[in-house]
Amino acid sequence: MATVTVSRHIDRPPAAVWALLSDLERHTDWMGDAEWVVFLGPPRRGVGTVMVARTRYGPIRMDDLMEVVGWVEGHSITVRHDGLVTGTGELRVDPEGAGSRATWTEDLTFPWRLGGPVTAWLAVPVLRRVFRRSLDRLAGLLA
Repeated sequence: MATVTVSRHIDRPPAAVWALLSDLERHTDWMGDAEWVVFLGPPRRGVGTVMVARTRYGPIRMDDLMEVVGWVEGHSITVRHDGLVTGTGELRVDPEGAGSRATWTEDLTFPWRLGGPVTAWLAVPVLRRVFRRSLDRLAGLLA
């Protein structure tokens, strides 16, 4: 399993950060690894929302089936990944001084046919860079 957590201070109130984080359709605007998102049902927010996202890491592209399994309005979104790579991810926003702290955590399991734990170990620094840049882009959109 690979666990990656990155966070960043954003000079905007939590409600402003949450407004962008909770707009799942706009994740491609700031997530550097997301090419597109397609919803598989009418819900576009909240628990039970199901979507497929095309993710890209260099030349590697894969479709990530995700279901929102946790939603705390104004605070956090938790998804379950059921694609080739499985696990859970959480995006959260917390008050920090006059601004906010955005945190992105992923607990991912890579299948044996992709190298399993070896690939997970190699993926952590790459994912950490991608997620950090994504949070920088999120902050930039809110500036």
